[in-house]
Order: sequence, then C-alpha cells, then structure tokens
Amino acid sequence: MEEMKVNPHDLDEETLFLVSQTFKALSDPTRIRILNLLFNKEYSVNEIAETLDLRQSTVSHQLRFLKNLRLVKYRREGTSLFYSYDDEHVMNMLKQTIEHAIHS
Repeated sequence: MEEMKVNPHDLDEETLFLVSQTFKALSDPTRIRILNLLFNKEYSVNEIAETLDLRQSTVSHQLRFLKNLRLVKYRREGTSLFYSYDDEHVMNMLKQTIEHAIHS
C-alpha cells in the first residue's frame, strides 16, 4: 500500500473542518450502526429503523447528518428513499476500526 504523506502546513481550514466533521460523524454509535448496515446493501429509512430497532425520526435525522457530509447518498423509488454509502474511504476506515475493536 502506498503511503500518503501530508505536510501539516498543507491542511487548510476547510480540510481541517471536513476531517473533524468526519470523525464527529463516526463518533456516534447510532451513525456507526447505520453505516455498518449500509456496507451490505441499500436500505429505505423504514428498513433501517426496523433492522436497527430505532425510531424513523431518529434514522432520518442521522441520515441527514451523514448525507450533508456526503457519507451516504440516496435514490428515490416512488415515495421511498433508498440509502447507500457514498464514501469508500470512510467506509474502509470504519471497517478497519471495527475489525481493530473486535480483535483488541
């Protein structure tokens, strides 16, 4: 794997903000559960709520947060919205972090 080298002076305010918001997104157990579920396939809001035993309003709120960070995307089918993940880098980081936690 090629190592990416980042000069600390190259981190502008926008980059710092986006990185901190990504970690903020991954700091919430409900958002982690939603993203983990979306590893496998796309789900509607109702399916996510049912599968994770959450209120629909809670799921919608968290999906809006994740969508604003471009971590999830959706497609419309009739009146339903189907969500899937939208950032392979973040999903790989999440997967590696989960694996690390399991094997610690």
